[in-house]
Amino acid sequence: MHDNTTLTEARLKRVLDERIRPAIHPRSTPLTLEIWTAPGEPVPVQEGLTATPHPTAAGERWGAPWSTSWFRVTGTVPDDWAGETVEALLDLGFDENMPGFQCEGLVYLPDGTPVKGLNPRNQWVRIAAPAQGGEEVRLHIEAASNPVILDYHPFLPTRLGDKETAGDEPQYTLARMDLAVFDETVWQLVLDLEVLGELAQELPKDAARRHDILRAIARSLDAVDLQDVNGTAAAARSCLTDVLSTPAEPSAHRVSAVGHAHIDSAWLWPLRETVRKVARTTSNMTALLADEPDFVFAMSQAQQWAWVKEHRPEVWAKVKKAVADGRFVPAGGMWVESDTNMPGSEAMARQFVHGKRFFLDEFGIENDEAWLPDTFGFAAGLPQIIKAAGSKWLLTQKISWSQTNRFPHHTFRWEGIDGTRIFTHFPPVDTYNCSMKGSEIAHAARNFKDKGAARHSLAPTGWGDGGGGTTREMIAKAARLRNLEGSPTVEWATPAAFFEKAEAEHPNAPVWVGELYLELHRATLTSQAGTKQGNRRSEHLLREAELWAATAAVRTGFPYPYEELDRIWKTVLLHQFHDILPGSSIAWVHREARATYAKVAAELTGIIESAQRALAGEGDTPLTFNAAPHALDGIPAGGAARTGEAVEAGRSTVTPRTEGGYVLDNGLLRVEIDGRGLLVSAYDRESDRETIAPGAVGNLPQLHADFPNMWDAWDVDEFYRNTVTDLTAADEVVPGEAGPRGAASVRVLRAFGASRMTQVLTLPPGAPRLDIDTEVDWHETEKFLKLAFPLDVHAERYASETQFGHFYRATHTNTSWEAAKFEACNHRFVHVAEPGWGVALVNDSTYGHDVTRDVRPADGGTTTTVRASLLRAPRFPDPETDQGVHRFRHALVPGAAIGDAVREGYRINLPGRRVSGGAEVAPLVSVDHDAVVVTAVKLADDGSGDVVVRFHEADGGRARATLTAGFAVGSVTVTDLLERPLADAAAPRCEGEAIAVSLRPFELMTLRLTRA
Repeated sequence: MHDNTTLTEARLKRVLDERIRPAIHPRSTPLTLEIWTAPGEPVPVQEGLTATPHPTAAGERWGAPWSTSWFRVTGTVPDDWAGETVEALLDLGFDENMPGFQCEGLVYLPDGTPVKGLNPRNQWVRIAAPAQGGEEVRLHIEAASNPVILDYHPFLPTRLGDKETAGDEPQYTLARMDLAVFDETVWQLVLDLEVLGELAQELPKDAARRHDILRAIARSLDAVDLQDVNGTAAAARSCLTDVLSTPAEPSAHRVSAVGHAHIDSAWLWPLRETVRKVARTTSNMTALLADEPDFVFAMSQAQQWAWVKEHRPEVWAKVKKAVADGRFVPAGGMWVESDTNMPGSEAMARQFVHGKRFFLDEFGIENDEAWLPDTFGFAAGLPQIIKAAGSKWLLTQKISWSQTNRFPHHTFRWEGIDGTRIFTHFPPVDTYNCSMKGSEIAHAARNFKDKGAARHSLAPTGWGDGGGGTTREMIAKAARLRNLEGSPTVEWATPAAFFEKAEAEHPNAPVWVGELYLELHRATLTSQAGTKQGNRRSEHLLREAELWAATAAVRTGFPYPYEELDRIWKTVLLHQFHDILPGSSIAWVHREARATYAKVAAELTGIIESAQRALAGEGDTPLTFNAAPHALDGIPAGGAARTGEAVEAGRSTVTPRTEGGYVLDNGLLRVEIDGRGLLVSAYDRESDRETIAPGAVGNLPQLHADFPNMWDAWDVDEFYRNTVTDLTAADEVVPGEAGPRGAASVRVLRAFGASRMTQVLTLPPGAPRLDIDTEVDWHETEKFLKLAFPLDVHAERYASETQFGHFYRATHTNTSWEAAKFEACNHRFVHVAEPGWGVALVNDSTYGHDVTRDVRPADGGTTTTVRASLLRAPRFPDPETDQGVHRFRHALVPGAAIGDAVREGYRINLPGRRVSGGAEVAPLVSVDHDAVVVTAVKLADDGSGDVVVRFHEADGGRARATLTAGFAVGSVTVTDLLERPLADAAAPRCEGEAIAVSLRPFELMTLRLTRA
């Protein structure tokens, strides 16, 4: 038999495009249009509805960047359409290839009732079915002219990313704005043909099923009268009945479709626009749920739910009803889909606390899954946090974006640093915007790595980022794929239903140990330094505010600021969203973030100072408050003592160096800084060890060209290392001013390109630590600035801090997995060591780093180089990324063990605060073991007045410790992160106010202490 399959496939494409799809709406009539553009920012719905518009028409330009226009759309159903299904087709000037990245609209009835969103692939509004002739139509559209930032030629610098620089040129042209008859039979025929045509393309060319389908398609096309598609569509559909009703093979892969709209809480649009994106999408989904009884939609990010509740109560009412019906499902149990690499221990915990509590308070629903489809990699401390929040599953898709290595599993158990294992699924469909295309569903089955052991996978289905979510076409396709030969089966399911099936069928899932490193988007650890500094400082200010407010509340009756802390935590958590904290949003987002962090800092500082004044009382005794988890210069952790009462350890000295430069010495550490301001020696006197590798220099600024192949703010490609400029020239190297308590310093000034760098290298008395304060007035373009420390340490691995512990990475590149980690994340420290001696580099606000090793030809020794990443200058999506003045603090700590790295990391982030008062302050809670680090002391969120203490083992070993309360304790309960009792946890042994605890390596524990 002759093979005419190619001919049939080409015929199908043309007939669908040019004849059948246009016949879905065979008759139409123009609507009358009027427009009113809001001055400035969006206005309340009622104001938009009642504003006075002026006439406009299809073909007219509208919408300056970021502006809002209200369209009034009116018309009359023609008499001869009586009994037909009638829809409004409202094309604001959409490009169907860009769902979610351009203009959008939300349709309202005249009384303010939301109808549905308008999006590039969702332009219809049902008017009546059946319609009555002469029926009046009146709709209002709140239309947002969000400019296209990521265009067909992507990553070009643009000023459109901030309303202050975007200009006022209209961005869109009104297209079709009609009333039209909807022919459901033709629409169903389109879906029949699309599903079968897409399936045929995925089947083997010699498969009998493929030929059966294509012959049925050919018969169906023969039955279509191209001059009367609507009159012959039913006959054409009948030709496809048999091939659409043949059931799937019993062994077919099984796809659980979950309605989904991944909405970035900010990215190529500001936060305020996300509020409206969520309102449009939820309006779409509540309408679709009402029409489709099998459909299930899941939405994550409690913050987005809260926005709808606060800003769009008319939409919220529909959402609450849909949730009560069980098919609009809160998912994820987090405040936002945050970055998980950079947030600190407590912040990562609070993402779950606030997210889960919102869903519990509003709906009585507890999430068992963490839902993070788009986050840029996953820190090794996360599994324990998920479990401690009362959850047990994780879903992400992003690791499929890795450029170098293919992850070996799609369903597995992920083991974190403490041994906690979380059942995890990566959807093999490799997208979180599945549209039910045959190619996507077939890819899910082919790609699934766990064949033979499992056969279930999940497909997040719907257009995200303002694309409107799941469409009626996707649902219709899923219905045809429910049980169809040659295809995986598809059914709608909640995330929980999927995970229950997947875990039951795969009880012995393989285990992956350690971080889930994304081999892409590594530069997000450095881009937008101001945002990252705001985050780090906010986290530590929150720690201080809770600690001192709780201490003052217990000791003095100080009013604990529950509402203020709750609000501020939610603000900080919002800004940890995975396109804000990583620095990959437009200029508007980061401009607002910097302003928000400044307000947060001011408010938290006010809380801290008020609480400390209450604790210190009246008097003029100089006191220093220490919020760090370790004693600071004799001041107890969590307490306050007289300033200067610690034992003086002598003074540091600064003397000229014979070869040029200066020598700093405090009897513990001798530091040589040459005439270029570079570190040529850091000699640890106690260990008789040199820190800097022979022939090398530390504190070396290095500048790289940085122009990645794509994703400018996100990516640094490995080839950036091929070119480097060592910034060795110094304009000035002079002794600095004498520091507090006898510290000695050297000041270094250097210029490069259009930028300037000022550093102060300080050696404090009594500490084997070199403090390095760096100020950069940065005006480079597409450059990457690092600060290098080549260390005389033989280390095959190194540690970097992560949530509730630290994680080891290789210094070598034996395999492609290790080589791909050429830029990685740290929190407060990086630590390299050989047995008995190590070095820590601690920081106050940088996250990106790299560690490499080399063998020196001269002496055969190993140089391990640690480089802190300071600044980048990508031009997309913010063309002015990081321009201006930045200040960083680092400290080099020779001879440091892991415990020293932990302590010094806290010291640099939590300096003591000086207050005058009348009495010292004893800690509210103290611990007698340095490896047991307290991360939070606070009052319980329920307002009971109970004291909540969270702590963990930080060194990676076992620890037995006594936690002593500075108040009378009534009872002690081990709780989860939400401060609820853990049913299977034994109560700690208590003797009075002394509580005995025993911790495994990196184990975190939360105790709730009632006050007697």
